[in-house]
Amino acid sequence: MDGDEHMNKNRRQFLAAAAAMPFTSVLADADRRKRLGIVQYSYALRLSADRAAGKTGFHDPLTFLEHCHELGAGGVQIGLGTRDKDYLARLRKKLEAYGMDLEGTIRLPKDRAETERFTAEARCAREAGVKVLRTVLMGGRRYEQFTRAEHFRRAREQAELSVRLAEPIVAKHDLLLAIENHKDYRAEELMELLRRLGSRHVGVCVDTGNSIALLEDPLEVVRTLAPRAFTVHLKDMAVAEYEDGFLLAEVPLGEGFLDLRKSIAVLREARPGIRFNLEMITRDPLRVPCLTEKYWATATASGRDLARTLAMVRKRKPKHSLPRISGKGAKEQLAIEEENVRKSLAYAYEHLSL
Repeated sequence: MDGDEHMNKNRRQFLAAAAAMPFTSVLADADRRKRLGIVQYSYALRLSADRAAGKTGFHDPLTFLEHCHELGAGGVQIGLGTRDKDYLARLRKKLEAYGMDLEGTIRLPKDRAETERFTAEARCAREAGVKVLRTVLMGGRRYEQFTRAEHFRRAREQAELSVRLAEPIVAKHDLLLAIENHKDYRAEELMELLRRLGSRHVGVCVDTGNSIALLEDPLEVVRTLAPRAFTVHLKDMAVAEYEDGFLLAEVPLGEGFLDLRKSIAVLREARPGIRFNLEMITRDPLRVPCLTEKYWATATASGRDLARTLAMVRKRKPKHSLPRISGKGAKEQLAIEEENVRKSLAYAYEHLSL
């Protein structure tokens, strides 16, 4: 058996094992889960404003839960940190009363000294009723954070160490750790990491738009990651050219070019009952400088990927300018953020069966 055949055999065995994972055992009421949840970062502007004003605001899970319930959301994804038993009891009671689901967000431990913090947060999440914890491997965008391939290689080694430190902790607390494709790892790179780990407790938070920044086809990313998906960041995207590459903007669901229905169908077929959560970050378009030397210092994409992506950008030229919030007042920015979330929820209910 040559190298390619051996790799393909391993991949088939890995995907078969992933499909057999008892993922559905952590998913309770399938009908309830049809409603779209909301990721805390959909209110990034509100969170920043609360922090600047010295208020807890939407940083508080109970406050955020109340707001999302008023919008008709099916759940929330939010960082819990550590909370006392009384707070967690009140949170569980609210979730049960509203028929909503709770997913957590957690930061991986950098080293063994940080496992105590990670353990405390995982234990707190489990006590709150969380089954899925979303995390990221790197805090920044690959093409912005690193200027040399060696720097990126060391960061990948650190990321894998962090996941290996976290895995026995989430396994002990019967949690699922969902790693987001966060403009850091390409889809196949993330799947390769999961193959090396070989853990039923570590999978993916599939973001439907992020990987465009790494010159990947968004639907192919969904297909690649779906077998190991534990949860989803559902978003829509718009693109436009600029001199160093292209601009990438999150827009309300239904206003971009992503095939959301197909993505949802692929994910549901691979992982029946999976939760979908809206991540609609209101901000200026991101610059993806894929025609610069710095971008390619760490890129593993091919020339074909670049050509396909740029052709897609030209084909998907928006009818109107990409949305921007810079230059607008704080109140107007917050109003736009709230409107974007509400418009996305309305579209999901009416057109996506969510």
